[in-house]
Amino acid sequence: MKALTKEEVTGYLKNNLKDWTEERAGIKREFKFKNFIEAFSFMTAVALEAEKLNHHPDWSNSYNRVNVALTTHSAGGITQNDFDLANRMELAYRSYQAS
Repeated sequence: MKALTKEEVTGYLKNNLKDWTEERAGIKREFKFKNFIEAFSFMTAVALEAEKLNHHPDWSNSYNRVNVALTTHSAGGITQNDFDLANRMELAYRSYQAS
């Protein structure tokens, strides 16, 4: 899979993933939850989606926060796979915001 251009990444983030930022050769976001259980539950749900896509995030959890960085190492940058996983993360996150 080919890495996207800077312009493609910037445009996609602006139009589809407004809470994500580009940094180095990846995209990143911090998710905030009510508590640790919600944060860890989110990570579990996303882990299942990541496995389906065979695309795994670099992430960390500290109490009610989950920090995520996505890149496609084999392509040396950001690919559609990163956007696909980011969109699935956003969908999962919305379910926590509704409760």
